[in-house]
This record gives sequence, C-alpha cells and structure tokens, in this order.
Amino acid sequence: MKQLIACALLALAATPALADLKVGDRAPDFTAPATLGGKQFTFHLADVLKNGPVVVYFYPAAFTQGCTVEAHEFAAAMPQYRALGASVIGVSHDDIATLDKFSVSECQSKFPVAADQYRHIMKSYDAALGFLTPYASRTSYVVSQEGKIAFVYSALDPDEHVTRTLKAVQALKH
Repeated sequence: MKQLIACALLALAATPALADLKVGDRAPDFTAPATLGGKQFTFHLADVLKNGPVVVYFYPAAFTQGCTVEAHEFAAAMPQYRALGASVIGVSHDDIATLDKFSVSECQSKFPVAADQYRHIMKSYDAALGFLTPYASRTSYVVSQEGKIAFVYSALDPDEHVTRTLKAVQALKH
C-alpha cells in the first residue's frame, strides 16, 4: 500500500515530459465547448485554421496563480497575435461554467478557452499531466494554417509561453 501511495504522489509531482508531438507532425483536429467573454460556442480547430495559424495552449486549472498570469499575458498580447493573423485558444480540464468566468476575468474577453473535462484533447496533444490527475501540463503549440505543428514549448513556468509562441508565429510569416 505504501508503494502505491508513493507512486501516486510521484505521478502528481512529476513535471511534464517533453511533448511527443514534434514540429512537422499533423496537429490533431478537435472540437470542444468553448467560451469567449462568457459566451459559449463550439470551437473547431479546422475552422479557425482557415483564417491563419492557431496557438493552442494547455494549462493546468483556471484561477490558479500560474494560469492566471499566463491568461493575462496572452490577453495583453492578443493585438500582436491578431496583427500576425493568428488566433489563440486555451485548453484545460475545467468545466464550461468555470471557464465562462475565467474567460471574462482572467482572459479579459480577448481569446477563447475550451473545456476538455475528459482529457481527450490534452491526450491527443500529449499534454496530459500524468495519468492520475485531471490536469494538463503547461504546453503551448503553434499550429500552422496547413494544420502542422510549427512550434512546441512545455514548461511549468508561465512566463515564456507568450514570448516564444509570438516568435514562432512571426517566423511563419517569413
């Protein structure tokens, strides 16, 4: 029994491994319930890619310290993403009611967040944080308009995700 508890604790504390999806891989398409400014809709990656590249970022949980910082940073950078023709979608395990509030307060109604309560999307993107938790690792992808992974960054610290994904989106323009 002690070994089982120890294994569970290790899995909970484990940092995410580097994502298995690599640059050049086809990005898994997904459809999910999402919200923007507290207004719910269905997000479909393939539809949004018709307008340009998409930053798909996974975060552990709404209203936690790091996730709030990250959401604020993405919100502040939205004019830069839009100027480059890019969209952003945040994905977590949170339910849509929680995300309605998060999208207004922390995302400042600037970009949508999607509910992945059953972890189907995070698993397809290799962004699940262990198998015993409902949480996503903090992993950001840039998906090119052609539907290919153009950039991957995984780090629990939220500070570099916006800077690095913006540089990757800019690189797609050149």
